[in-house]
Amino acid sequence: MKRIVALLMVTTYLVACGPSQKVTSSWVNKDFKPTKKAQTVFIMVMTQNQANRNIIETDLAKAAEAKGLKVYKSSEIFAPNFQRNELPDKQVIIDKVRQLGCDVILSSHLVDKQSETRYVPGTTTYMPYGGYGYGWGGYYGSMGSYYNNPGYYTTDKTYFMETNIFDVATEKLIYSAQSEAYNPTNVSSFSRDYTQVLVDRVNKDLINKK
Repeated sequence: MKRIVALLMVTTYLVACGPSQKVTSSWVNKDFKPTKKAQTVFIMVMTQNQANRNIIETDLAKAAEAKGLKVYKSSEIFAPNFQRNELPDKQVIIDKVRQLGCDVILSSHLVDKQSETRYVPGTTTYMPYGGYGYGWGGYYGSMGSYYNNPGYYTTDKTYFMETNIFDVATEKLIYSAQSEAYNPTNVSSFSRDYTQVLVDRVNKDLINKK
């Protein structure tokens, strides 16, 4: 019986710890014909939180460098002022990117955040009393075989990201991917998972099809 209970607990844990992040859709500009292979990428994560911007751009940069690309990060080029009314002028950005010799711009931003509060019911696991005939003391002591987990309310959060890749020379959008993250524990784990699912999808949509 104990083995069955343990197996049920492990199964529940594995289900609860399923994939927390995934790419939900992507788009490839099939009309775009590159004149050369991209070798340098400019990475720009548009968020008002400079610390988060650094973390995500760094992870994306490492992934790009692992593919043999030269990388520039916006956090190292532009001041940390991505407030809506303080965004750098778009022409200033494209001029700087061209000056750096970049072939593509990879831009990511949070599209939406949704919260939902739900009730998680409590559970009771019973281990049968094995001391019948041994009196009240043994029976009462066996009440520890009831494992009670009270119910509680929890708030689930889902973050929706959009990532776009632009050709610097023509400024045309050549790729777009939308992803969602379910209840990320912190920015670092979110960034690692986000980078991984994005790289996997780009490999599938662009690189492996060439």
